[in-house]
Amino acid sequence: MGDPGDPAELVSAFLSGNGLPVREFGRTASQIHPTGAGTPCGAALYVSASAGSVMVGGPPGAPSPVPGIPDVVAVAYVHDPTESSRSVVEACAMGPDDSGGFESGAGGARPWRVGPWRDSWSRAEHAAAVAAARAAIGRGDVYQVNIVGHASAPYTGDPGPALTRVAGLPGARYGGVLTGRGWAIATASPETLVEVRGGRVITRPIKGTRPATAAGRRELLGSAKERAEHVMIVDLQRNDLARLGGVGPVRVDELFAVRRWCGLWQAESVVSAPIERPLGLAELLRAVCPGGSVTGAPKLAALSEIARLEPVGRGVSMGALGWVGTDHVDLGLSIRTAAVDGERVHLWAGGGITWDSDETAEVDEAAAKAAPMRAAIEGSAPAFA
Repeated sequence: MGDPGDPAELVSAFLSGNGLPVREFGRTASQIHPTGAGTPCGAALYVSASAGSVMVGGPPGAPSPVPGIPDVVAVAYVHDPTESSRSVVEACAMGPDDSGGFESGAGGARPWRVGPWRDSWSRAEHAAAVAAARAAIGRGDVYQVNIVGHASAPYTGDPGPALTRVAGLPGARYGGVLTGRGWAIATASPETLVEVRGGRVITRPIKGTRPATAAGRRELLGSAKERAEHVMIVDLQRNDLARLGGVGPVRVDELFAVRRWCGLWQAESVVSAPIERPLGLAELLRAVCPGGSVTGAPKLAALSEIARLEPVGRGVSMGALGWVGTDHVDLGLSIRTAAVDGERVHLWAGGGITWDSDETAEVDEAAAKAAPMRAAIEGSAPAFA
């Protein structure tokens, strides 16, 4: 089923109608929720980058290369004492398809094979987009803009094991697979878009990447360019949370901590604010979507540059994917995310561009982020040392 309405309100109405307390988070921490048969236990939630942009008044960007996947999917679950797993009670989708079981059009009985990858741009075209982003920064249109590329390949066989390998990549804070009729999404995201837990709203922006070696760690920690880029996004995330009417003072709990994802070091910060007045999911999504670390600053101006520079839509990537529970929300930013339709497997990777960016280095960084996902999809085993 499709619905062209406001994505944030569509999701909130659906989840609230299925018994989840998403209209007022401030009271959920002190509530005791029933757990008997048929009572809600939570919902899986996915919001595309395009839907997130629309929520804040930005352009939707280029068309998605996976048009069969809806822009918003919510799947509600209830407690079922007769089953070891939760039971799906209803699905809400905004787009051309309903959520349901994945059915591969390629035929699951054939062996898994991935054909040649087709990139949305060549290395030279990617470098030219980086140069164009730097020119926009030079004009004062933006301070930073994130540029993302897309790649896809034909496949045969059952994509399930390949998607499970993607979801299991080391360093994933959000590892999982969401399926629908004729499509599936797999994420191995290390980044928290937004979490609501214990009376606080939390976001953990990631910006800054180096190889996961001792030298790479020293280089990341010592890079003035990476730190400046990171702090700019932390400030953007602080402003996003501060725009929420129901929260108190925003603080940076941790700044520029180095974490590992597969064979890469990445810099992460933790930003949070207490919930002091009623706050709902719709307001929360409008404040944080799409994530600042995959857009840039100022956010609306960066979204305009993204729509101008990227030849292929971000599809399922750079959006939100996670869980809405009865007493918490935990949504990952859907970086390091792949998707399949009935014929092709898709993935995306990119990076933040500042005035100090080097075109070749930015192209290499995007390739480094995509490499573990390509290897997981193909079934090879890269070394993450």
